[in-house]
Amino acid sequence: MNRLTLTFAVAAACAAAPAWAQSADTIKQAEERLAAAAATLANSPRQADAIAAAQRAATIVEAARLDMRAFEMPRFDYAPFEMTFQQGDRDRTAAQRANDDAQREKERAQREKEREGSYYERGQNALDSGRWDSAVSSFDRVIEQKGAKADAAYYWKAYAQNKQGQRAEALTTLSALTKEYPKSRYLNDAKALEVEVKANSGQGVDPKSESDEEMKLYALNSLQNSEEAIPVLQKLLQGTSSPRVKARALFVLAQSNSPKAREVLIGIAKGSANPDLQMKAVQYLGVHGGKENRAALAEVYASSSDVDLKKRILNSFMVAGDKERLLQAAQSEQNAELRAAAVQQLGVSGATEELWTLYQKESSVDVKKNIIRAMFVGGNSTRLTDIARSDSTPELRLLAVRNLGIMGSKRNADVLAEIYANDKDPEVKKAVINGLFVGGNADTLVALARKEQDPAMKKDIVSKLSNMRSKAATDYLLELLNK
Repeated sequence: MNRLTLTFAVAAACAAAPAWAQSADTIKQAEERLAAAAATLANSPRQADAIAAAQRAATIVEAARLDMRAFEMPRFDYAPFEMTFQQGDRDRTAAQRANDDAQREKERAQREKEREGSYYERGQNALDSGRWDSAVSSFDRVIEQKGAKADAAYYWKAYAQNKQGQRAEALTTLSALTKEYPKSRYLNDAKALEVEVKANSGQGVDPKSESDEEMKLYALNSLQNSEEAIPVLQKLLQGTSSPRVKARALFVLAQSNSPKAREVLIGIAKGSANPDLQMKAVQYLGVHGGKENRAALAEVYASSSDVDLKKRILNSFMVAGDKERLLQAAQSEQNAELRAAAVQQLGVSGATEELWTLYQKESSVDVKKNIIRAMFVGGNSTRLTDIARSDSTPELRLLAVRNLGIMGSKRNADVLAEIYANDKDPEVKKAVINGLFVGGNADTLVALARKEQDPAMKKDIVSKLSNMRSKAATDYLLELLNK
């Protein structure tokens, strides 16, 4: 093929498909395509037509070259930005890992605390029933965990050992208590027990001791409202009596109308005795209420850093009907756990408007969740309905919907049906279905199923209805089968 023929062939190819040169990614690609076409058209008899197109082809290719140069952009260095984005991702990932680790550690600590409390309670129950070996075993488990109740476990282990006649072992345990926990509030009890153990050294177990214990309990029941009995009760509380006897002595003290008895009870609530008795004193002050008792509880709450004790005081405020102090704790307490506890107690107290005020002022989603749960406990379906209908945070709407479902009632079912019809969020719709299912509202579920056009949603409703023992559900399912 001569040069002229090739040129004609290229020209013919450009005439047949001029878009090649205009739309190719690069001029090189355009030229390669034109060369391939030239090879195909080299022997074409339409050379005359190709001549006419030759100049147009040259113009097209040159124009493409100019366009490519015109649109060439300077290279931009994205590396610094990519490094910044990558670092941001790494920081967010590290922060999430830290949050996850902190949450896991919190859950682990809570499990350990619950396990400690369980073993301690078993030990106390064993003491009450005279199963000394079992008590020692349970308190050993508490001691091993080295938690908040370890010092108490040392004391009661020594108490059980002494009851078994194991005087040397009991003294060793008391010595360990003093060494390991030199600031323990059980040290005064331990000193009294040590004196008793040493006095009984060399003696066996007294078979009369158990009957003496029972007689003390009977005697205590007759001492209510006796002013003369108060010193005796104080002596029992400060001595080495069993948990049952001390608890009974404190109860008798709490029943007394005597100012002296109330003074002793408040002193124990403020920490003059061991923590076990302090917790019970706080409980009794709440049960008996009264302005002075509530003021004493508020004083103990303000001065203590013990979270468990403060929770018990919040519970006593609830029992005493002191909504004002509960609201104050819910608003101003810095400890999130205690704020949540105060919110919960407000719910139990039926403090509907106080909770709604808190909810409107609160910015934390987690705290708002606690308030919603407290509203559920207090039966406040009106405010839960407001939240389920209009709250801007989807997860809060979901929680309110779930709680409305659990609460049941025709009114709540109607509200949920309305939310189902108006809310576009599929998760909210699913929550409505689950809520109606839990609340046993088959009639409403059937009504929703009849109107539902989404196959997946309808399938979910029918699935729930198939697990409900209801005539309305059965009739609808039979209706589906007969279609």
